[in-house]
Amino acid sequence: MRTIRLFCTTIAFTLFAIMTYAQPRLTVVVVVDGMTYEDLNTLSTYWQSGGLKQLYEEAYQTTARFNHQVYGGQETMATLMTGTSPYHHSIMADKYYDRSQQEDKIKTILYDNKVSGIGTTLHLSPQTLLATTLTDEWRMVYGSGAKIYAVGLNPYSTILMAGHTANACCWLDGSTYKWATTSYYPEGLPTAADEMNVGGKINHQLSGDWKPRMNISAYPIPIDAKSRQTFSFGKKANLLQTPIANSLVIEMALALQKQQKLGSDAAHDLLLLQLNTMSPDAESDMVTTTAQADLFLGINDDLGKMIKQLNMSIGRDHYQILLVGRPIKGYCTKTMKQYNMPIEYFNVDRAAALTAAYLMAIHGHERWIEGSHGPFIYLNRMLIEKKGLSLEMFQRQVANFIMEFEGVQVAYPIHEAIISDDNVSVFHKYAGDVYFKLLNNWILATNEVEIFDNVIQTNPVIPVLFWTNQMTYFPEQQMDVTEIKSLISPMK
Repeated sequence: MRTIRLFCTTIAFTLFAIMTYAQPRLTVVVVVDGMTYEDLNTLSTYWQSGGLKQLYEEAYQTTARFNHQVYGGQETMATLMTGTSPYHHSIMADKYYDRSQQEDKIKTILYDNKVSGIGTTLHLSPQTLLATTLTDEWRMVYGSGAKIYAVGLNPYSTILMAGHTANACCWLDGSTYKWATTSYYPEGLPTAADEMNVGGKINHQLSGDWKPRMNISAYPIPIDAKSRQTFSFGKKANLLQTPIANSLVIEMALALQKQQKLGSDAAHDLLLLQLNTMSPDAESDMVTTTAQADLFLGINDDLGKMIKQLNMSIGRDHYQILLVGRPIKGYCTKTMKQYNMPIEYFNVDRAAALTAAYLMAIHGHERWIEGSHGPFIYLNRMLIEKKGLSLEMFQRQVANFIMEFEGVQVAYPIHEAIISDDNVSVFHKYAGDVYFKLLNNWILATNEVEIFDNVIQTNPVIPVLFWTNQMTYFPEQQMDVTEIKSLISPMK
């Protein structure tokens, strides 16, 4: 009798464990541009309630470090979504140099002339992304029954979150102030997005100015009184840098959850969101202006609304949230200069021109340098081959010459860079013949004063918060960013 009772008790306990720790029916991934762990620590005491406050107090927390070169572009989003480095996923930065073109060699990453834009002139798809993403693994494990949607502010970020296999994605177009997408995804523009476009709800929300939601003296940031000034950004401000934009992303996410019944059945659905904390006056990922602090207040409120709806519609036990930051501008260079920390600019176009003159002096008056982009010098391979000269010799000569420039820490022929430097952000198809790395206080720029390297600190760190009722392993020590995906990947 006792054995039977013990057996029954064991079964009951097992069933209870299964019920308690059953996989959630919906996973929400939120990537916040510019959010740092320091920002969360500073602002958390000023949130009376809300979503960020709840996640900050209840979620598993750690930090993650980028161990490859970061420029503040889409290479970070690709790494987060694929769990691997640019060497494998192919996204080195926002743009790449295309040797095959005679003119206009600088191409936008994700450009795809085989697809059409819906509500946008952009032709974009994830076809240049070569590694499998979180969404791809989700689809392979959970099949066609899983519903996968991505919503964001930046088209490239949103597509990278959606991966190759999402049902649909949509982003806010900064020129039309409407939701847009690409024909690549089978569902096109989600019905909820089309309804919001037609209904004029976005224009209604944009009718007012963005003003502080609190008395300006109540903001914890900035500390110095001189910078503690009120602000007002009207319609001329970039929509994507206002609290309205973040609110619209959350509103669209909730509309999709309701319309598509995300998390309402046994299929494990996935919803990915991209938000922003970089205000028009932001100079750093660190919150240094009241406008940035106000963006955080808005995100806190918006995430609170999302949690409230999910609690009511599918129940707290049936969903989980992964929240991570993403480096955009890094340290504030203006502040660094104020404290006498040296900040210098390296003009890659000028360096390429001087290198071309150097090669002409050695090998004759020919166009030995084809071009430059980012941390790469591109040699005229066709000319070198035509002259019967050694490409390796040219690469070595250029690398040695570039090493003499002020601000250059190291320069390699490209094959040596890939082998010798595990911090290099390189994909062989788009890489130049010579790669160089600058000293930490130098910023990469061009003749057009275009800043290529917005994040100048080495190995930037981001916050990772995982809010779940599921029994899971979560490392308290710092992670590599490539490990974040494994926290929720069904292939872990």
